[in-house]
Amino acid sequence: MSQVAPAKPRVVIIGAGFVGLYAAKALRNAPVDVVIVDQNNYHTFQPLIYQVATAALEPEEVAHGVRAIFRRQQNFAFRQATVSGVDWEGKALELVGGDTLEFDYLIIGAGAVYNDFGIPGVKEHAFYLKSLSEAVNIRSHILRQFERASADPSLIDQGALNVVIVGGGPTGVEMAGALTELFSRVLPKDYPNLDVSRAKVILVEMLDFLLPPYGERSRAYSEEVLRERGVEVRLGTALAEVRDHEVEFKGGETVPTETLIWAAGVRGNPLVDALDVELEKAARIKVNPDLSLPGHPYAFAAGDVAGSKYEDGKLHPQVAQVAIQGGKFIAKTIAAEVEGKGGRGTFTYFDKGNMAIIGRNAGVAELSKVFGGLRLRGLLGWLAWLFIHLVYLPGYRNRVNAFTDWVYSYFTFDRRARLITEMAPSPTEVTNHTDGAASEQQVTRKNREAQFVAR
Repeated sequence: MSQVAPAKPRVVIIGAGFVGLYAAKALRNAPVDVVIVDQNNYHTFQPLIYQVATAALEPEEVAHGVRAIFRRQQNFAFRQATVSGVDWEGKALELVGGDTLEFDYLIIGAGAVYNDFGIPGVKEHAFYLKSLSEAVNIRSHILRQFERASADPSLIDQGALNVVIVGGGPTGVEMAGALTELFSRVLPKDYPNLDVSRAKVILVEMLDFLLPPYGERSRAYSEEVLRERGVEVRLGTALAEVRDHEVEFKGGETVPTETLIWAAGVRGNPLVDALDVELEKAARIKVNPDLSLPGHPYAFAAGDVAGSKYEDGKLHPQVAQVAIQGGKFIAKTIAAEVEGKGGRGTFTYFDKGNMAIIGRNAGVAELSKVFGGLRLRGLLGWLAWLFIHLVYLPGYRNRVNAFTDWVYSYFTFDRRARLITEMAPSPTEVTNHTDGAASEQQVTRKNREAQFVAR
């Protein structure tokens, strides 16, 4: 009689982000079965999501189907589902709807959501830039404000064309630079009878400088370029409250606006609150030096959701490279353990440097000391940013389409993705904001826009 081959250990990965993608790829030749669980059937390339919000790229150019990415990997499977918890004793994920998914090894790469720091009104009124649906909705909302102002220019005085961005990190800086280019170079051609020059982009940062992870010269250069291009940069300014049609800063000053974009800090995905695990600062999962969870040696966490640390105890930054390297490290650890090839090592993050793009021909790139500590600003920094992001963008077609759109925009001063559409948030995105505020947020915006039209 033929014998049935023993089942391979099952590695279940929560999230199709950078951790999930690179861990699954690194396990392609390992004697395991790999299952990625995600609420969406696509991977979103987060570093370019702001370009969807600013009409530079289409949603499908920064997203790629998970099944398409792994179609040639024999030991891979995908499950579109929402994780609601975990049965540690039974080693099974609990899914919304009542199903379970057993595992031998678990990798948590659920990412992060924005942290509102308890500021009144942020959850109800702000736009967040952590999902494809939010990016599309930001684009649609901004373009809708221009349509309304075109029909009734008096709405400009009521803040229709004021965009307030809170957070002077890379996301806030890149968003501000992209929006001011959209307002100054593209939309005047769409609205020849509207004084588009009255549209404002206001970037607010609580610290006295932009881009905290960067060097002083890169910070100064970024601020100078943004100001020259029309962004109103407010440093040393903290938000006090967000209300219908306006924001209030500490000190009492108010600014009328219908568009607040929140980029001021993140916390671990709210899923962590249902996992019964130890947490570090900003709701990041506490992990051992090998990225395993204390008390659960078969479970690991990496990327934005994990509290991995440097040797001096400081938390690693929540950037793509930490997630990529963490996913690969965990995969190597699991493969070695399954194959009986030795003990576990310690995760060491290799910092390759930082990059940010401020706008056309303007970027900053700071490479690590391993690469000579090279500092690039201006055109060279911009080109370096474009090259690196094309290299890491998944999918050949995505790279070609993104590159084509960038070339088109560069030579025509135009953007092709200026459509007013909407994407409904997926179920977990609705609960990714504490107290279910995302669902309230959708209703609040609809009501607010209706009120805005009636004013």
